[in-house]
Amino acid sequence: MKSLELPFKDKLYRFALNIVGNTFDAEDIMQELMIKIWNRMDQFNEIDNKEAWCMTVTRNMAIDKTRNKKMPSQDISEFLHLKDSDDTPDKKMENDERFGNIMALVNQLPEKQRIIIHLRDVEGYSYQEIADMTENTLDFVKVSLHRARKTLKEELLKRNIKKYEA
Repeated sequence: MKSLELPFKDKLYRFALNIVGNTFDAEDIMQELMIKIWNRMDQFNEIDNKEAWCMTVTRNMAIDKTRNKKMPSQDISEFLHLKDSDDTPDKKMENDERFGNIMALVNQLPEKQRIIIHLRDVEGYSYQEIADMTENTLDFVKVSLHRARKTLKEELLKRNIKKYEA
């Protein structure tokens, strides 16, 4: 009998959620991915980098789902509980507030920059892995990440200056 265990399924779910913006669609994508893998288990077992393949397929399915709905992606700041941490409650509250502010800014970035910054800074993929997953050039990934980080930095600096001027 076939068995299927994906140790990186939480990453796939967070990635899908980041793109589609709601838990229902993210769960649907995960289920569709598992069915796709299950039906082609022999081919899946031959893939060298299963995680990268799954991330690419998840990305494509999530983008297809958002295109079919023709709706902008939802703000994911309400899903902070999906963040991996075992902090104390007060530290968690402080981190959640800070994370919420940053995520609000990230959600304002163009879609490609938002996906690239998520893959690099949240999931920890290398530039080359991101280029492969997003089907972009390595230079495009580096430039997009630089621009996204620069935009976030400028916005955070503006907010801090306004906070201290008040």
